[in-house]
Amino acid sequence: MRLALSTGGGDAPGLNAVIRAAVLSACARGWTVLGIKHGYAGLLGDDEIVSLTPASVRGIGHLGGTILGAASRGNPFAYPRRRPDGGVELIDRSEELIARVRELSIDAIVSIGGDGSLTLAQRLFERGLNIVGVPKTIDNDVGGTITFGFDTAVSTAIEAIDKLHTTAESHDRVIVMEVMGRQAGFIALHAGFGGTADVILIPEIPYGIDKVCAKIAERDRAGRHFSIVVAAEGAYPVGGSPSTIGAPPPGQPERLGGVADRLAHEIQSRTGKECRSLVLGHLQRGGAPTGFDRILATRFGGAAVRAVDERRWGEMVALPGQGLATIPIAEALRAPKRVDLADDIVRTARETGISFGD
Repeated sequence: MRLALSTGGGDAPGLNAVIRAAVLSACARGWTVLGIKHGYAGLLGDDEIVSLTPASVRGIGHLGGTILGAASRGNPFAYPRRRPDGGVELIDRSEELIARVRELSIDAIVSIGGDGSLTLAQRLFERGLNIVGVPKTIDNDVGGTITFGFDTAVSTAIEAIDKLHTTAESHDRVIVMEVMGRQAGFIALHAGFGGTADVILIPEIPYGIDKVCAKIAERDRAGRHFSIVVAAEGAYPVGGSPSTIGAPPPGQPERLGGVADRLAHEIQSRTGKECRSLVLGHLQRGGAPTGFDRILATRFGGAAVRAVDERRWGEMVALPGQGLATIPIAEALRAPKRVDLADDIVRTARETGISFGD
């Protein structure tokens, strides 16, 4: 068996642990393992294909990032190409990719990525490639599973909230912290809940700025002259839309961001309180994975190789509960995971005084 690994989309803590486990598990079976650099760029001549051996993955399980490089712009069905006039056009290079896979005698690909990468994996599977998926996203929004990277991102965000509390209280300020989460508010919810924020704003609950300000005013009357607001980047007001940053590159979704700055200005204007904003940004993606994420990622890597051994093409490994399973990639894509508003975390947050702006 000649197995190839690909890490697509944004980086996440735990990717190297997946790679390590997959390589060691595959080599224990006597297989050859290849690494496709930067998503699928290595198969399209824009990067390289590298050999992966037990020696090449030694000591990487605790490292953040990915030794194969990540790529959020490597869709082979809409691949960017520079035109002679300097512009960019999108072309379909999927047939070229499939031909290269066969030329290299690659028997199967393990695609490690989020919704975007898994969508590509599903399309390539439908075109005849043997593919197994490994779900990866710090947003924790892939259907049917918990994803590695999420726990690390939440831990990073909670640590930031802890530090913001001291400076906010010292200056009687409102501080708005923006975290990742385009369409799912899991990071904001869990970090805000664990960090005892006063307001949590998530895409699943459109907020009313008057409700947000009412919570801040309520704290003021109670002698608590500071407040912490945690907002997912995809949070938006009732009747409005998420904040965006500039025009996206060709073939890419809108870049969300700016909600913290917008909220800080609105809160200061309405309450008269001094407000500051902070965008946590890519700090959430970086650094060493937590113990939970290392263990989960390592389990996923081993399970992916077992799925290849069992010829479970078009499926992805998943942790829907306590035990690992495989589910069709198409099934996971049909029902992306979103915050359940009846979840006990949401209910307990409300009962302990946290506002969701609704």
